[in-house]
Amino acid sequence: MTSSPRRPRVVVVPDSFKGSATAAEVADAMVAGVRAAARGAGIPEPEVRAVPFADGGEGTLDALLDAWGSTPRLVAATDALGRPARARWGLAPDGATAIVEAAEVNGLPQVSDVPLQPLAATTRGVGTVVRAALDAGCSELLLCIGGSATTDGGAGLLRELGVRFLDVDGRELPDGGGALERLHRVDAEGLDPRAAAVRWRIACDVTNPLVGERGAAAVFSPQKGATPVDVAILDRGLRRLAAVLLAVTGVDVADLPGAGAAGGLPAGLHALLGAELAPGGELVAAAVGLPDLLADADLVLTGEGRLDQQSFHGKVVDTVRRLTPAPVPVVAVAGSVTATTAEIDAAGLTAAFSIARGPASLDELRAGAVEAVTATTTQVVRVWLASRTTSD
Repeated sequence: MTSSPRRPRVVVVPDSFKGSATAAEVADAMVAGVRAAARGAGIPEPEVRAVPFADGGEGTLDALLDAWGSTPRLVAATDALGRPARARWGLAPDGATAIVEAAEVNGLPQVSDVPLQPLAATTRGVGTVVRAALDAGCSELLLCIGGSATTDGGAGLLRELGVRFLDVDGRELPDGGGALERLHRVDAEGLDPRAAAVRWRIACDVTNPLVGERGAAAVFSPQKGATPVDVAILDRGLRRLAAVLLAVTGVDVADLPGAGAAGGLPAGLHALLGAELAPGGELVAAAVGLPDLLADADLVLTGEGRLDQQSFHGKVVDTVRRLTPAPVPVVAVAGSVTATTAEIDAAGLTAAFSIARGPASLDELRAGAVEAVTATTTQVVRVWLASRTTSD
């Protein structure tokens, strides 16, 4: 007796189409397209696994919650200016991994209603969210740090975990990166022991060092309202922080690649707690078990709002392509495709398709994005199914 051949396996791993659809909505639309193609071909429906995805930046919390089937948890915290705020965070079903998206509290949108205060902005609220995750008993913290309004080297977060930042007279410095140039000593005796016991992983997709012309202050703080004078003050403060951390821990974070992300937020965490910095896509992939899913796929569908040359440098499409074993085809469906054919070939994609079906305004394209993703995916999968039938 011969067994029937297994159904083909399709894995759907899209990013959000920012401004148009969440990663979960895009994934659902792609799944609908796969099923429509199978119905049209009169064949059994392929096995489809959908993994809404993100690269460690905006939307990562939602993507992981969707992948885990978890609901967000809420905690009372403070924004970058110390005002009351509510923040979401997530916990994996097994309770082991917590996901904290720092921009939930220290993001620029949260303080867009008032003049920016680059010297005073603090990551203290992020520390409050981290404490909630520790209270829940997690053993691993996945910290996503993009979109911040802060340049304090992570000092505010560490204060909430019990670390003290003191001047030459032993007095606590005020919050914000503007005070760090007066830093004399870091006292970690009161550090929450749970923070030292968990594994810290920071989603970091830039390689900027903490200080200097490519550092946190010079490159990113002007986006957060810093004047040239403020930039100089913040850079001096981060240099001082790096020097004091080196004296305390023996770890030099001044030139550490990625330490300049999110206003230097990884710096103190790396020096004091051994936090690992890694590309966000890889961390998210590991958290949802994506490599195992891709290993058994016959077709992989991915995508994002705009597929361009930058998509092939640590973004979702790039991560999915790198994790998919050859010769499994990887096809991207995007809102727009501006990458050249040569760039698409060099990136290792099988093909890339835009969902735009004709002249339309941006508002019209956004309004019809979900339906267009389904329609485009249907056409892609029809061609793939036909090629399988021909080869068989």
